[in-house]
Amino acid sequence: MAPASPELISPRSPRVSAARRLARRNFRGKERLFLAEGPQAVREAAAYGEGTLVELFATLDAAERYADIVGEARSAGARVHLADEQVIADISTTVTPQGLVGVCRFIDTPFEEILDARPQLVAVLANVRDPGNAGTVLRCADAAGAEAVVLTDASVDLYNPKAVRASVGSLFHLPVAVGVPVEQAVAGLKDAGVRILAADGAGAHDLDEELDKGAMGGPTAWVFGNEAWGLPEETRALADAVVRVPIHGKAESLNLATAAAVCLYASARAQRASGGCRSVTDS
Repeated sequence: MAPASPELISPRSPRVSAARRLARRNFRGKERLFLAEGPQAVREAAAYGEGTLVELFATLDAAERYADIVGEARSAGARVHLADEQVIADISTTVTPQGLVGVCRFIDTPFEEILDARPQLVAVLANVRDPGNAGTVLRCADAAGAEAVVLTDASVDLYNPKAVRASVGSLFHLPVAVGVPVEQAVAGLKDAGVRILAADGAGAHDLDEELDKGAMGGPTAWVFGNEAWGLPEETRALADAVVRVPIHGKAESLNLATAAAVCLYASARAQRASGGCRSVTDS
């Protein structure tokens, strides 16, 4: 007798409907759940802590290809549902789904806990509205070794599916505080002994000059502004210094994520100058 085919979850299942609704912010906030799509994000969610990954929807092909991830999801306590490609496409927010979609609990960290940890390098996103940029800056902060990211109350939803995808799993690697007024974020970080640098193309201080002066080695928080109009004057006034990334060629400017990567890595290099740091090419 031929073995029975694995049972697939019905497209009309309440579990599928509930997962599909998480593409909308109001449902994410109500349920305190979000979607993590693709093998990298699902693997990181499973590793984050038991109970973080609640459910996993997987096509038969993906369940075989990523059997190790499915096993990690089960070990982390997630309920695994096998689904056809149409169900995955209905839940996913990507044009070409990779066959794995996880449902995760919110994991943001209270701002006070970030301050209590006395961070050395922090990225503050003030009025950043593009979810792709927010996720990419989070990824840059993670790669540069930052201890935290803060999204102000006027910034995009951390759990927007595009932001989660753009973070490529980094959302699960470092503490992220959300909904913090920029004035509160700056005041709290200053009280924790962190120097506040506002990144602005018209800043009075040149990043290269700051590095040459040896002024970048202490605890630092970079404040990054809106993609279109940057930082308002009242926010720049909160900073200890407003710093520009020098443009040595003919480019008009740098986009937000690129400028953030340059600034965060400049601080990371200065802070690690005495001990060195691991190359991204090291195994």
